[in-house]
Amino acid sequence: MQRIVRSITAEFLGTFLFVFIAAGVVVVDASRGGQPGPVGIAIAQGLAFAIAVTATLSISGGHINPAVTFGLWLAKKIDGKLGALYVLAQLLAAVLAVACVRFLLPEVAGDITNWGTPRVSGILTDVQAVAIEAILTLFLVSAVFGTIIAADAPKVGGFGVGLVVLCNVLVGGTLTGAAMNPARAFGPALIAGEWQGHLIFWVGPILGAAVAAAIWGWVLLPSKDPEPGAPEV
Repeated sequence: MQRIVRSITAEFLGTFLFVFIAAGVVVVDASRGGQPGPVGIAIAQGLAFAIAVTATLSISGGHINPAVTFGLWLAKKIDGKLGALYVLAQLLAAVLAVACVRFLLPEVAGDITNWGTPRVSGILTDVQAVAIEAILTLFLVSAVFGTIIAADAPKVGGFGVGLVVLCNVLVGGTLTGAAMNPARAFGPALIAGEWQGHLIFWVGPILGAAVAAAIWGWVLLPSKDPEPGAPEV
């Protein structure tokens, strides 16, 4: 029981850290007339995610994202009941994080940005937006499998995953907000009361996580069976 409480608390704290920075930097950017700008927003979000994952990795596995939890559940890397508790903690943490952003940061900039709520560009259809979120999440969850879950993964903590977030936000930030994370979208949407297109930020990441789980779970992760031509042990 104590281990479960520690894990859930770690997910809550890590998600709070990430969403506070991710939403907060968007509001700060609006309040300062476009500074730090798209590159600065991407760096802030990437580093925040890297730190959150690394800080909680040894306790909870450093999911910090319902899509990551879903992908690992599909790959049978986490129990369904614990996974559900992770998702609940992530969503609650995201709401509290944005509530703090609203209390602490400039109200005008917050209203303009809907307190950091991801926005879909008017040049995209809903299908295109879902596809972008799915592809970006595929990259993110693949990084989790390849740098954290795999037994022979390089020991880089969460920084490999954070770099993917940084790159994804650079590519997709002006298109969909590059949420890749239902909690990242849910917290600001609830606080701002802005639900337009919100389903995109659940469907896209879940699809991307499912594809990543299938690829890594069935193909890329080492099998217990010997490789062709390898000696049996």
